[in-house]
Amino acid sequence: MYKIDVLLKQEQKLFHTNDLALLWKINKPNTLYTAIKRYVQKGVLLKIHKGFYATVPLEKIDPVALGLGHLHVYGYLSLESVLTRDGVIFQGGDYLTLVSSVSKKFTLAGQNYLVRKMKPEFLYQPAGLEERSGVRIATLERAVADLLYFQPHYHFDNPKIIDWQKVRKMQKEVGFR
Repeated sequence: MYKIDVLLKQEQKLFHTNDLALLWKINKPNTLYTAIKRYVQKGVLLKIHKGFYATVPLEKIDPVALGLGHLHVYGYLSLESVLTRDGVIFQGGDYLTLVSSVSKKFTLAGQNYLVRKMKPEFLYQPAGLEERSGVRIATLERAVADLLYFQPHYHFDNPKIIDWQKVRKMQKEVGFR
């Protein structure tokens, strides 16, 4: 089977160089980089930045999936992004907020990202995380618990819609308390 067939049959649309090496079973760096270069020239792979590629235009990729793909480590959407969406805070900023094992700010395809670093013992707790279209997203209660982890005295614009009992339960489940 040709490399292009293997690539285009993947459900995944974002790839790092190492992903392509594993997918195509290529061990030699020169062979890998030559194959990638050729597929970029043919338009089969779209270069997002060095070592990160897509098989579809960036406009067709969910911005959360793009941000998490760029990080290339475990993470999920939470904090201001979820709380703004759910009406708990009114000004979430012009960025998507992710939680991961790294702290970083970056912009891809016109979307700004803010990534906050969480300790591993809390980060990998699955409580309050839902998977939608292959992307992990915090529930309202998990997002509130996460935000209180980072900023214990945070002021919520609309605290009435928060079920504080569920938040306290979530904090215990995750291990924040």
